[in-house]
Amino acid sequence: MPQRSFSRRQSKQPTASALDSGLRLLARRAHSRVELLLKLTRRGYDSTAIRTALRRLEELGYLDDQSFARSFVRRRGSVRGPRALSAELAARGVDRAQVDTAIAEFGEAEQLAAATHIAERLYARKPSPGRHEILDEIGAKLVRRGFSVPVARAACKAVLAGRSDPPPA
Repeated sequence: MPQRSFSRRQSKQPTASALDSGLRLLARRAHSRVELLLKLTRRGYDSTAIRTALRRLEELGYLDDQSFARSFVRRRGSVRGPRALSAELAARGVDRAQVDTAIAEFGEAEQLAAATHIAERLYARKPSPGRHEILDEIGAKLVRRGFSVPVARAACKAVLAGRSDPPPA
């Protein structure tokens, strides 16, 4: 019997361009410019192709660090305070001025509402008998999540008072 040679088929499709890969990544979720740059670099595209793709994605309006920062703050603001959000955005390579602008839109009332909601959930898991215990345990957790001490204190007071709507700051 003749011996058959099985060879792998060579793909005739050209490899995807950096622009195509960038569009696919942005279709899954929003990315900052630096995140997309790193991901495209890891995929082996040369720097010229990456720069061209990033420029084109910005021209098309698909890549915008300011809108990325705003949506990130809106999405994650219910579980993190402004300090944590600022650190996360900086780690994702968003410019400091854009981070500050996005964080400024996360007003005191929204921060207090988010902190109070988190404090209620934490208190429901393990009710503490007194004011000091709540401030020590739940207040410390809120501060670790990036809320300021006054916001954490006000959220704890709202939980102690048994109100779901936080007092005015």
